[in-house]
Amino acid sequence: MAKSAASVEFRHVFKRYGAVTAVNDVSFTIEPGTLVTLLGPSGCGKTTTLRLIAGLEMASEGQILIAGRDVTRLSAAERDVSMVFQSYALFPHMSVLDNVAYGPSVSGVPKAKAHAMAREKMALVGLKGYDDRLPSELSGGQQQRVAVARALVLEPQVLLFDEPLSNLDAKLRRRVREDIRDLQRALNLTVAYVTHDQQEALAVSDRVIVMANAVVAQSGPPRELYEEPASLFVADFIGDANIVPATLAEANGETATIQIGSIEKHLRHRGAKAGAVKVAIRPESLTLSTAKPNASALAGKLAKAAYLGTHMEYTVNTEVGELFIVDRAVERPYAAGADLFVSLADHGVTVIPA
Repeated sequence: MAKSAASVEFRHVFKRYGAVTAVNDVSFTIEPGTLVTLLGPSGCGKTTTLRLIAGLEMASEGQILIAGRDVTRLSAAERDVSMVFQSYALFPHMSVLDNVAYGPSVSGVPKAKAHAMAREKMALVGLKGYDDRLPSELSGGQQQRVAVARALVLEPQVLLFDEPLSNLDAKLRRRVREDIRDLQRALNLTVAYVTHDQQEALAVSDRVIVMANAVVAQSGPPRELYEEPASLFVADFIGDANIVPATLAEANGETATIQIGSIEKHLRHRGAKAGAVKVAIRPESLTLSTAKPNASALAGKLAKAAYLGTHMEYTVNTEVGELFIVDRAVERPYAAGADLFVSLADHGVTVIPA
């Protein structure tokens, strides 16, 4: 049985490499038994942050606590954490059983007990009966499961994943991310998970920490980040967003009248002042028609059309700029060059705070 889940806390943590600051005054808490994803583009500091939790990097400044214990100066071996690496890092000459049992074996656990511990975790991840296989005889998804079982076998307080699905094809990625989420919930694990894939982060996380340029840009539940981005960067990075100019004409309590070209909307102003503002519009919140459905619809010309099986993707030129639109109606697609009208749904439209 796994140990009690532990919290992870960063208090004003910095990591510097000479003149370069890779992690800049980062503070957050990962609650016990939750899966929190560190999300961001390459070079934003997310993997360095994960390595700071693991003890593979040492903080230049600040405090790191696991289960309330200050581990800032402790080595990786002294922290009760396990990490699943992007490359899986399996020993090619060892069987699956010996790979999974490696941690207990080098810790001095007798071979028979180490193998029993390994088989228990292999069964958890769907590898029962794979004892004698070599890593080269396994699929990518199975190798990923071996890496997870090997990380779980010592029953760490915190489990860390560094881009765990990047070597898998799209269909397998979805299945394995579901497996990881199911396992995390079943064992009540505290998990810190690094990815640059926005869909992956939204699908598996209790909370997402978006990083940009070595700082936390925004932190919150997936829905909050998608529907209420705190900045242009977050709006643009979490899913696709059309960032368009608009005018905040009149505030009334928490809402305001927003003019987006010929379209007038009443939206939460989110602290923005009267005058020019930016609005994020999700592609699925825009609808197309050949006839003008109402007086305020935007006139546009279809520049690009792409069929993606489950939906169409369109790029339409309008008075507020180029709009990217996702349309589930694939039976009768519009052709490039068509004159169309663009309407706005009541959801997926957000004022970006200044």
